[in-house]
Amino acid sequence: MMQRRNFLKLSSVLGLLGITGNAVATNEHTDFKKKKADREYWVELLDKIATPVLANMSRGELRKNMPVEVGKGWYEKSTKDVAYMEAFGRLISGMAPWFELPDDDSRESQVRKRLRLQAQQSLVHAVDPASPDYLYWGTPTSRQPLVDAAYIAQALLYAPKSLWQDLDATTRQRIIDEFTKIRALKPNQSNWLLFAAMIETFLLKVDKPFDAFRIDDAIDKLKGWYTGDGWYKDGANFGFDHYNAYVMHPMMTDVLKHNVEKGRRTKEEYEQAYKRMQRYSTYLERYISPEGTYLVVGRSSTYRMATFQPLVKVVLEHKLPASLTNGQVRAALTAVMKNMFIPSTFTKDGWLTLGLVGDQQLGIADTYSNTGSMYITSTVFLALGLPANDPFWTAPAEEWTQQKAWSGKPFAKDYAVNY
Repeated sequence: MMQRRNFLKLSSVLGLLGITGNAVATNEHTDFKKKKADREYWVELLDKIATPVLANMSRGELRKNMPVEVGKGWYEKSTKDVAYMEAFGRLISGMAPWFELPDDDSRESQVRKRLRLQAQQSLVHAVDPASPDYLYWGTPTSRQPLVDAAYIAQALLYAPKSLWQDLDATTRQRIIDEFTKIRALKPNQSNWLLFAAMIETFLLKVDKPFDAFRIDDAIDKLKGWYTGDGWYKDGANFGFDHYNAYVMHPMMTDVLKHNVEKGRRTKEEYEQAYKRMQRYSTYLERYISPEGTYLVVGRSSTYRMATFQPLVKVVLEHKLPASLTNGQVRAALTAVMKNMFIPSTFTKDGWLTLGLVGDQQLGIADTYSNTGSMYITSTVFLALGLPANDPFWTAPAEEWTQQKAWSGKPFAKDYAVNY
């Protein structure tokens, strides 16, 4: 058990020495005994997850070297090319706020600079038709790229300097061109509407021609799908799963935020959507058991810690609900990470497996799941966009709600809300 809870190999050290493959600890016993600060652990874990994707794609070798496992009954019969965009787009959407932090002389900054440069180089490959890693941008019969282009757009909104302004003019124009062409892909009447809206919102943000209907239709439909107490339906029917976390709350608030800034939607709409996300984030904290596990329900359970995206998003934006503290949220999330990201959760070459914990859970992968899909777990790292001296990182660790509840200590009451 101790080995499970303390596992993390030092990828950042080897990366700084110029080794871009998978990290291995030089002295696993020493690392096992060392108690790391939470932020140091988060950075090293993100480095371990991100390096196989970004090191390869930055060299134009992601297609060459990334293995593509798929869920049973894989439905994309025509191509597995979607996996590469899924891996890259989902990964950088969680890393983007961290890339925007200023550089300094710290070890973390050295890791960040390396990964940021690799992400920039990967964006060049993503839209260069001459590159081996030119991404598959979809066809009317293969619409999955609409989803992951939206995560790329979200990353660009989170990191307007490092992932947009710092790119060369040719690459920026190519991104605009791909985002414009992807309008040919029609979203499903579900959370997919927000993917179309996110891409168009990015185009709006950078003052390029945009499709207003794809934005407004998503916002209006989602407002109609709100069921109360922080929950949206995913289309006509309600599903008890984590899609409110994976897509609905984060993308709804991001789309509204930038449309409000451009004068297209009202501040009241944004504030209401944000309060609903804050309410939902209180559920996420309460899902975490005293032992540092959480409620695994519904489809796409392989998305792992993307379940907590709204919770870390309100942390990033300094809007944590009053009932939660920085210390309890950080401690709870770190405990889950240490239970989840054990050695066998990665392949021998460092890629994420299709499961939740370890490598024996392929059976929970959905028909639309592949290796690339797993990298949406990176959205839990949004909180790294806060500097190291932010209260989220400096506050003392505290017991979280379920620890208090199940040890007989006072804990906060919980009531439904009506907004």
